[in-house]
Amino acid sequence: MTTTYLVKGMSCQHCVNAVTGELTGLAGVSAVTVDLVPDGTSLLTVTSDGPLAVDAVRAAVEEAGGYQLTSG
Repeated sequence: MTTTYLVKGMSCQHCVNAVTGELTGLAGVSAVTVDLVPDGTSLLTVTSDGPLAVDAVRAAVEEAGGYQLTSG
C-alpha cells in the first residue's frame, strides 16, 4: 500500500534523512521517499504492508524535527 502526505517545514537533505529514519521505524513500513521542496510543502510517499494510522505518521514526522503534516 502506498500513501502520500504533504509535509511543511523541511528544507534540506538532513530533514529528508530524519523523516525517512523515523518513518522506516514504524511497523510495516517498507519504503519512504520524499520529493523535497525546501521551505515549501514536500511530498512524502510511504509504502507499507497495510494502512498506517495518520496519528502515527504525524508523530513520526514531528519527532524527526518538528515538521508538520498538512492537508494542502
